[in-house]
Amino acid sequence: MAVPTNRMKVVSILGPTASGKTSLAVKIAQALTAAGGEARIINTDPYQMYRGMDIGTAKATDEDRSLVPHYLIDIIDPEDTMTVARFQGLARSCIYDLQEKGIRPILVGGSGLYARAAIDDISFPGTDSQIRRQLEKRGEDIGADALFHQLKEKDPLAASHMDPRNIRRTIRALEVIELTGKPYSATLPHYRYLIPSLQIGLDLDRSDLDQRIDQRTHIMREAGFSREVRNIRPRLGPTAARALGYQQISDYLNGKISEDEAYADIAQKTKRLARRQMGWFGRDPRVHWLNAVDPDLLQAALALIHQADSGAFDDFDAGADDYVQHHLGQIR
Repeated sequence: MAVPTNRMKVVSILGPTASGKTSLAVKIAQALTAAGGEARIINTDPYQMYRGMDIGTAKATDEDRSLVPHYLIDIIDPEDTMTVARFQGLARSCIYDLQEKGIRPILVGGSGLYARAAIDDISFPGTDSQIRRQLEKRGEDIGADALFHQLKEKDPLAASHMDPRNIRRTIRALEVIELTGKPYSATLPHYRYLIPSLQIGLDLDRSDLDQRIDQRTHIMREAGFSREVRNIRPRLGPTAARALGYQQISDYLNGKISEDEAYADIAQKTKRLARRQMGWFGRDPRVHWLNAVDPDLLQAALALIHQADSGAFDDFDAGADDYVQHHLGQIR
C-alpha cells in the first residue's frame, strides 16, 4: 500500500565508496513501486554531475537508470563548476517537485556534505573577493596568531573549535562575519532536518571494503578509464579535475608514472577516502547503520523506511543536534 505523501520521508543512502549504495537504492525504489508507491533516485555525488566523467566516478549504469529514473546526473559540462550551494538549490527543487507528485525521493552519494545540504538546516554564505584579499593581506601583516585572536574576539564559540594554525579557515570565518554581520558559528551546519528524512548508512568490515575497492579499481581499468581521461582531460575545469583518479591517469598519460603505478595509487587513495567518508558519516547520530553484506539488507532497509514513515524516529531526530553539540562538543 502506498504511503500518504504527507508521511513519506526522503530516504538518503550513505556509505563509503564501493559499499553498494546505488544497488541498494535501485532495489528499494523497485520494491516501493511494487508495493504501490513510486520512487526516484537523486544523485548527491558532485562528480557524477559532470558529463563524460563516467567510469572514474562509478556512475549508475544505463541498466540501473532504465530501471529507476535518476536525477542530477550528467547535468553540467566538465569545464563548469559545481558548488555545494548550487547543488543545494537543484536538489531541493528536485525533491519538492517529486514530493508534489507523490513520488518518494531517494538520495544516493558518497559526499556527506552534499547529502546533508539537500535535507538539513545548512546555509552557505557567499564570498567576497575584496574582503578575502583584505583579510589575506591582514594575515600577512600581523600573522596567523594575531588574526586568529581577532576571530576569538568576534566569535569565541567558533574559535574554540578551530585550529589557530589553519589561517585559511580563519580568513573564511572572518569573511563570513563581515559578509553576514552574524557570528560564523551561526552559519555552520546543524544536525537538524529541514526536510523530514531517513538516513541509511552502509557499513562493512574494512578488509571487505578494501577488497571491493581493489575490485572496483580493476573494473575501472578494464572498462577503459585511461581512455576516458585521455579524451576528457583537455576539458576538465579545476573543480572536475579534483575527482579522484583523474590526476593519476593524467600523470600516467604524461609519462610521469606507469599505468600500474597510477592504478595502485588510485586504489590506495580510494581506501583513504573511504575511511574519511566513514568518519564524516559516523559523526551524525541520525544515521541508521546496516551491514552492507547482509543477505537481508533490502528487507532491513524497507523495515527502517516503514518505521520512519510511521514517525518512529521523529523524537530522536528532533534532538539530534543537541546530542551532537553536547557529546561531541564540536562545530562541524
